[in-house]
Order: sequence, then C-alpha cells, then structure tokens
Amino acid sequence: MSSLDPAVIALLKDPTMLIPAVIQDSKTNEVLMLAYMNTESLALTLSTGKATYWSRSRNELWVKGATSGHFQKVISVALDCDGDALLLHVEQTGVTCHTGERTCFHTPIALGK
Repeated sequence: MSSLDPAVIALLKDPTMLIPAVIQDSKTNEVLMLAYMNTESLALTLSTGKATYWSRSRNELWVKGATSGHFQKVISVALDCDGDALLLHVEQTGVTCHTGERTCFHTPIALGK
C-alpha cells in the first residue's frame, strides 16, 4: 500500500471521495478515457509511473494494462482549480478501450438542430 504525500492530500477537495481522472494522449492530446482514482491509486500512479485507477465495478485497484497489456505510462498529472478532478497525460500502449477502440469515446451522439 502506497501513501499519498500530505502536501498532495492538502490540495484535494475531499480526499475521501473518488476523483474523476481525464486521460489524454501526451502526444496528440486526444482524450482516451475517463477513470476514477482514490488516494491510494493516485499515490501508486505517482510513485510507479503506471496509471492505476479505482474500479467502481470490481471495487478494487486496477493497473491499466495489467490484464490486456495495454499499459499507460504516465507523463504528467495535473489537478484542476477546485481540487476535484485530475488530468493525466499518458503514453498509451495499444488500444485504450476494452472494446478494442483506440479511445473509449467512440460513440457519437447527434445534436438536435
């Protein structure tokens, strides 16, 4: 178990809550996915450089790529101005989405005009 630096905890709006994390390709800025982190997954991400999230469906830590081989090497992490959302820039190995798509945002919804 990795612990988060108290200085980082102080920046978070509510360290007991899950933090939404937007994941972006570090080279293209394409949005790859949205995931959730808790303080433990954030600490592991910061210490290992491997994107680690909290799986809400499995209720456990999840290292992206641990089963698929499609890892995310974390290049940078930024916290938003309210301390309640994260932005990760990553180098993606393989596809991002479990469906086999490069990004999890592959289902367009038409705007009513």
